[in-house]
Amino acid sequence: MVAKIKIENVVASATLGVEKIPLERAASELEGTEYNPEQFPGVILRLDEPKISALLFSSGKIVCTGAKSKQMILDAIHAIEKKLETIGVKKFKEAEMEIQNIVASGELGMSLNLTELAFELETSEYEPEQFPGLVYKMPFSHITFLLFSTGKIVCTGAKNKKEIEDAVEELIKTLKELQENK
Repeated sequence: MVAKIKIENVVASATLGVEKIPLERAASELEGTEYNPEQFPGVILRLDEPKISALLFSSGKIVCTGAKSKQMILDAIHAIEKKLETIGVKKFKEAEMEIQNIVASGELGMSLNLTELAFELETSEYEPEQFPGLVYKMPFSHITFLLFSTGKIVCTGAKNKKEIEDAVEELIKTLKELQENK
């Protein structure tokens, strides 16, 4: 059994090689921004190309979300640097980027009995009155799955595509072993 996996969201943080970002100026002069310092200490910047959202902080740190790939994040960082240049923010070194989380969805191609799995998978939680999916924290891993009775899955916590693929492979192996032991 091979699952079909699709990356839905890549979240990354970066430190831009700039002295300081003047948030009030960025909010007033750049398109697609929101800034309410009483509620949140950063500027929300929505880019159309690539289509991502970024949080900008005066320190030069940013958090990007909504990307589908690492390349999309890198393109967004370059687009943000260009926008900041237009308001006089000079770059003195290359940005340093780190992927924080990748969210992927998939289809196992089989239906799941979540009630049974809740008892069989030690690191799982299932409260169908509150949420229709089973939350499964992979043992010895930072990856968490949402499993649905239809066989659909959501994977979160990975830092790269290989981690997702390995985790899904391990999940399938675990589910097969549980079926064989019945």
